[in-house]
Amino acid sequence: MSTVSAARPTTAPSAYANYGRPAWRRVLFSREMAIIALLALVVVVASAIVPKFATPITLGYMLFDVTPILLISLAMAPVMITGDIDLSVGSMVGLSSVLVGLLHAGGVSIVVAGFVALLVGALGGLFNGFLVTRVGLPALAVTIGTLALYRGIAVGTLGTTAITQFDKWWTTLVKAKIGATGIPMVMIVFVVLLAAFTIMLHFTPFGRGIFAIGLSKDAAEFSGVNTDRTRLILFVLSGLMAALAGIYYTLYYTSARGDNATGMELQVIAAVVLGGVSVFGGRGALHGVVAGVLLIGVLTKALQLVNITSDVISIITGVLLVLSVITGSVLSWVQSKRVRPSTTAPGKTA
Repeated sequence: MSTVSAARPTTAPSAYANYGRPAWRRVLFSREMAIIALLALVVVVASAIVPKFATPITLGYMLFDVTPILLISLAMAPVMITGDIDLSVGSMVGLSSVLVGLLHAGGVSIVVAGFVALLVGALGGLFNGFLVTRVGLPALAVTIGTLALYRGIAVGTLGTTAITQFDKWWTTLVKAKIGATGIPMVMIVFVVLLAAFTIMLHFTPFGRGIFAIGLSKDAAEFSGVNTDRTRLILFVLSGLMAALAGIYYTLYYTSARGDNATGMELQVIAAVVLGGVSVFGGRGALHGVVAGVLLIGVLTKALQLVNITSDVISIITGVLLVLSVITGSVLSWVQSKRVRPSTTAPGKTA
């Protein structure tokens, strides 16, 4: 009689452990929903204790202020999900503002001037993407350089002067609100763009490739993702959205200056990271990003209403950002400890 050894199949841990949970739990118990809940809590508390906070006027001014950040964040989030970063967006806002101002002052219509500004924004993003994907330079180093380059061109072109004469029809349109709600009409444009970017990022093969690049560029390439082309497109979109924000910024504040939106790139990155996008890439969702931008906007407006200085507001925003990064790292560590390989020892039968 012979002895036959039969190995029982081992149970390997799933590479995507989160998907072992029901969909409603994956949605509700996430960093994005935590940010949304925190946003709701801050709104309730501010409405109760801050005078004149819960009014349509305050809502309108807050949304007007965060609109450029919302627009740029739509494109910044996918860029950061791939593991890259674009620090040149603030200077591109200033450059597009200068272009719109100079062209309009020279007799060109706002529509044509805006189209030229968008084209320059796309070309600026293409230049960033070319240096990162084709030349192989780090995105951080490239966009620090182009941040100075685009800002230098903007300031050097217009100098210290400001162009403040614009077509009143356009400036009135940009500042228009939806009835008595206080909600700016420009939010309609933002919602349309949000829907487009959400579909692209979360419901298309292109979007799945973005997440794959962030998790592992080599694995994404072996899976058939054209990593260089994907990253190049995202940098072009980043430049395009920064230019669009620059057009809005110019018309809303009726001022074209080379130093417009100085430091805005840091506000965008802070909002994106606060909204749940991993600084290491591979993770994030646009509803969390929007909530992160609105959370910073609500906090800023509430603190301004109680006469808190901008320096203190910057400190509070920085603390939130640091806590967000630390929390994300701690949660990732806890999850990695919870998911452990489980194997069953092979058995023998006679």
